Amino acid sequence: MLLGTSAIAAAGMALSASPRPSLSFMAHAYALEVAMYYLLAAWLVTAAIALVFKLTRWKTYASASPFTRPGVVRALRYGSYAVAAMTAVLAVDRVGCGLASAWAVATTATTRPSATLESMLYMLYNGRDIFAAGLKTTVVLAVFGTVIAFFLALLLVFLRIQVIDRSDNDFVRFWKVVGSGFARAYSTVVRGTPMMVQAMIIFFGVFSLFRMTDLTTTQINAIWSTFTAGLVTIVLNSTAYMMEVLRGGIESVDAGQMEAARSLGLSQWEAMRKVVFPQGVKFAIPGLSNELVINIKDSSVLSVIGTFDLMFATTTVGGIYYAKFEAALVTSVMYLCLTMFASWLLGRLANRLDVKSVKLGSTSDQPVNVEER
Repeated sequence: MLLGTSAIAAAGMALSASPRPSLSFMAHAYALEVAMYYLLAAWLVTAAIALVFKLTRWKTYASASPFTRPGVVRALRYGSYAVAAMTAVLAVDRVGCGLASAWAVATTATTRPSATLESMLYMLYNGRDIFAAGLKTTVVLAVFGTVIAFFLALLLVFLRIQVIDRSDNDFVRFWKVVGSGFARAYSTVVRGTPMMVQAMIIFFGVFSLFRMTDLTTTQINAIWSTFTAGLVTIVLNSTAYMMEVLRGGIESVDAGQMEAARSLGLSQWEAMRKVVFPQGVKFAIPGLSNELVINIKDSSVLSVIGTFDLMFATTTVGGIYYAKFEAALVTSVMYLCLTMFASWLLGRLANRLDVKSVKLGSTSDQPVNVEER
C-alpha cells in the first residue's frame, strides 16, 4: 500500500511543482497547496522508512514492524485515500485547467502560438472543417470496408475449406480444387504485399484501363475517385485477413460435430451450413471485429493515392501552418480516440454474444483454435 501510493504522491508533488495555468483554481489558495505538497512529501518519507524497516528486518517484519499493527494499518489506509484525493485535485488544477487555458488562448489567437499544446489546439480549432472531413472519410472507409469484406470473406472461406467428398463427381471435384486454390492464392498475395502498394496498383491500374476508353480525365475521376479506390483497397485487403480468421474459427469447432451431422444424413454442404458455420463464425467474432480497429489505422496509407482521409487532412493542415509535428500529434489523439471507442463497442458485442478469446488468432495456413466459449 505504501509503495503504490508513494508513486501517486510523487506524481502529486510533480504536479504541484509545475507552473500554474492562467485558469488555475488553486492560484488563490497558495497556503493550501503548500500544505498539500508537504503532506505528500511526508507520505514519501513514511514510505521510505517502511521500506528500510522491511529490508533490515525482513524475517521479523510482520511481527515486529509498527506498520503492521491494526491501528497503524487503518491510519495508513485513510492516509492513502487522502494522498489520492490531493493528487486528483492537483491533476484537475494543472491538467484540466491547463487544457482549458490553452484552449482559451488557441481560440482567441490571431497567429499560431509557439507553445506546443496551444499550437495543437490552434490548428485543431482553425482546421476543424478539414479534420472533420478527413475523420468522416476514415470512419466511412473503415466501417463499410469491414462490413463488405466480411461477406466476401464468408464466400472465400467457403471455397478455402473445401475438401473432396467421396460422393463428388469429377465436375464438382474440379471446381472444389480450383476454388480452394484460388482462395489460397488470393490470401497469399494480399497478405504478402503492403496495403499502400495495393492501393497504388488498384487506383492507377483501373485508371489506366479507363484511359483506354474515350472518357476524359474529369469523367474518369468522377467514376473512379480516390475514395472509391480506397474503399476497394480496404475491402480486398480485409477480405484476405478475415477469411483466415473465419477459417481458424471454423477449424476450432470440434471435428466430431461434422461427423455427427454426416452420420445423421446431412450432406457436407448441409453440415457446414447448419452446424459448423454458425459456431465457427461466433468463435471468430473477436478476431473479425478487431479488423475494424485495424482498418481505422491502416486507412491512413490511402493518402498516398489522394484519398481525403484523416491522414490527408493532417498533411493539409500541417502544410498550411508549417507545423507537421503538431498536426501529427493532433491526429494521433484522434486515431487513439477512434480505436478506443471501436474497441469498447466491439468488447460490448463480444460480451453480449458470450464469446471469450483464449488464444490468438492466426493468419497462417496451419490449423489453429482461435476462440473458445
